[in-house]
Amino acid sequence: MAEAARTGRWRQRRRTRKDLLQAAALLLARGETPSLEAVAAEAQVSRATAYRYFPSVEALLVEAAFDVASPEAQAVFADGPARDPVGRLERVDDAFDAMIAANEVPLRLMLANALERRAKEGDAAMPVRQDRRTPLIEAALAPAGDALRAEELEMLTAALALVIGTEAMIVCRDVLQLDDDKARQVKRWAIRALVAAARDEPGCRSR
Repeated sequence: MAEAARTGRWRQRRRTRKDLLQAAALLLARGETPSLEAVAAEAQVSRATAYRYFPSVEALLVEAAFDVASPEAQAVFADGPARDPVGRLERVDDAFDAMIAANEVPLRLMLANALERRAKEGDAAMPVRQDRRTPLIEAALAPAGDALRAEELEMLTAALALVIGTEAMIVCRDVLQLDDDKARQVKRWAIRALVAAARDEPGCRSR
């Protein structure tokens, strides 16, 4: 998404959604099974606001559990390649693969909830997903960022988001019927190809 779109109301909605997820995670960590009202109170927003972001407390709790399990940059890149973007991106992909394998059912429920919400409210609705992969992709590419033009770096980051994460798993497993080893090979090939394209391989630059 262009930087102009990441301002104002969009950023506020992202923050509010994150606050709700963190509040739910905190209540779960206390051993509670919170209501939507309890989560809203912990996040210091109204129940109506919470409902605008999540259709039910079940949808909120599913995503909150997933939010806690999401990989963090410090752990992903610990003792890893310092500058090689392909190696760092493979670390990101490995981390997401491990998280997805441990949380496949709630992830599929989260996607179903997101699709249902968008179908009801349309594209103008508030963000229905918390973007967890882009910060890790950006962190993986940061050491090599000076070698790429800004527009190429933005294009590469967006393209990599298509092959890293839950949707890539569903395409590989459900659509292509690939086993885990073959899916990993395909994604590794795509990562290398996309980085090569951004590095000005002939015929691969954005138009």
